[in-house]
Amino acid sequence: MFSKVLVANRGEIALRIIRACRELGIQTVAIYSEADKAAMYVGLADEAICIGPSDPTRSYLNAQAIISAAEITGAEAIHPGYGFLSESASFSEQVERSGFVFIGPDHDTIRLMGNKVLAIEKMREVGIPCLKSSPSLDGLTDEEIEQHASQIGYPLILKAAHGGGGRGMHIVRKQAQLLPEYHAAVMEAKTAFGDGSIYMETFLENPS
Repeated sequence: MFSKVLVANRGEIALRIIRACRELGIQTVAIYSEADKAAMYVGLADEAICIGPSDPTRSYLNAQAIISAAEITGAEAIHPGYGFLSESASFSEQVERSGFVFIGPDHDTIRLMGNKVLAIEKMREVGIPCLKSSPSLDGLTDEEIEQHASQIGYPLILKAAHGGGGRGMHIVRKQAQLLPEYHAAVMEAKTAFGDGSIYMETFLENPS
């Protein structure tokens, strides 16, 4: 059992982790950006440390700042919650190399399953049925993106390859929506996960 855990997330996600740790008698360290200084989860934790400005890429996605916060506060483990760096194999590996426990899958598993495009390829290799999907759309022209969409058919859904928690997901019901929604998804994924890789797959209106 750990005596102190650093929670590498914010908002409701951080609140849930902090409350669970409190029930287990584990002390918690909250990290926060300048914009979240007065957030409820910050006050609920046993300790709190600012790791950067409001821009998530310079705070909640700043792996070195998070690890430094764990070192300064004497935490034994880092809980990433979901979203942000929770699906980053690189972050998991950095945490372990720095002498902390990463509360989550090992970095090899994250590397495979954290990238949804690679995960789908792996599932197909072992015979698991999957929806129609595209490869990563990074670097493709608008025309090539539209070609992938026509092969999949509408409605389809754009997803962040390294995402989680619904960020970067955009439903597209007709071709006219495709490129605007794609570019919006890229920006959203970059902000939330530090990676704008997007792919698309069939959208099921009424799965059963």
